Amino acid sequence: MAKKLNTHNPESLEYTNELLKQTVLGGIKLEGLDRMRVTLKVELTDSSRPPVRHNLDLYNDNQLEKFIRKIAEKLEIGTSVIAASLSELTEQLEKYRLDQIKAQQTTTNETKHLTEKEKEAAKENLKEPNLLEVTTKDLQNTGIQGEEENALILLLAMTSRKMRDPLSVICLARSGVGKSYLMEKVAQCIPPEEAKEHTQFSGNSFYYFKREEIKGTVFLIEDLDGAQAVMFPIRELQTKKRISKTVTVKDKNGQMRTITLIVEGPVSVIGCTTKEKIYEDNANRAILIYLDGSKEQDDRIMNYQKNLRANLIDTHTEKQLQEKLQNMQRVLEPIKVVNPYAPIIDIPK
Repeated sequence: MAKKLNTHNPESLEYTNELLKQTVLGGIKLEGLDRMRVTLKVELTDSSRPPVRHNLDLYNDNQLEKFIRKIAEKLEIGTSVIAASLSELTEQLEKYRLDQIKAQQTTTNETKHLTEKEKEAAKENLKEPNLLEVTTKDLQNTGIQGEEENALILLLAMTSRKMRDPLSVICLARSGVGKSYLMEKVAQCIPPEEAKEHTQFSGNSFYYFKREEIKGTVFLIEDLDGAQAVMFPIRELQTKKRISKTVTVKDKNGQMRTITLIVEGPVSVIGCTTKEKIYEDNANRAILIYLDGSKEQDDRIMNYQKNLRANLIDTHTEKQLQEKLQNMQRVLEPIKVVNPYAPIIDIPK
């Protein structure tokens, strides 16, 4: 019988050898490599005896020894065989957990690497004399209907994520207009690995990103009403370029200690709302744009959607233009701009 962890169902991992079938109920947590808390069901492979179920940390010797004795008593088999089986399971779970973490990191950090030909093409596109006009036209041809000026503002704000002081935008519209439509369409024109789209946040969610995980990225918030709990850390990331929080945790010996969680910015934040007054504190840190809620705009979107359903839209060309704009973004690098006239600039009296 093959001694391999069956991972087809992540919530019910199975490991079977000649004597025992061991099932990890509920799967395992990927975080906290210093512990291996599991809920185990252990049963004989060829017996009708009731299985033994128990919750324990496989890295805790005392818990493990008690569990081994319990299995030996219930199933009437030797402790040495049980200990060997549990050791085999633990090794398999360790490998599985590390593989899952590696796969998760690969997915999270998946970045497209341009070929030399793609880089040259992107740089040539950026040298276009009428770059803004061409970009506005390209945006319209990616499927965006109307909103030429607002679409360009959003793209430029998202592009500024690479700068020391990136721009943020709040999209204002009446209810039912489809506030996130424009934001989502423009976001398809920047590298997907540099944008994070969310609908809702918990109060501490921003503090648990890795230190530089969100640095230089765009946060897309479909409805700012669902992000009120994180308005403060968002403002701090925009102004101070970093946030920090001190929390209490248990170490591997069970002792309480404090650690400081630090998340580096800056970030560009693009959010949508119908409530201008509520976000006055954030409004002075962002560009406010008013989305087109006219009947003509509704008709443009409706006609596009009807043509899309009728297969009358060249979606292949739309995808090509999105990729063109994404590649142009990928070759951009932040540079320091010096204004020699800054010392003589004064606030008007």
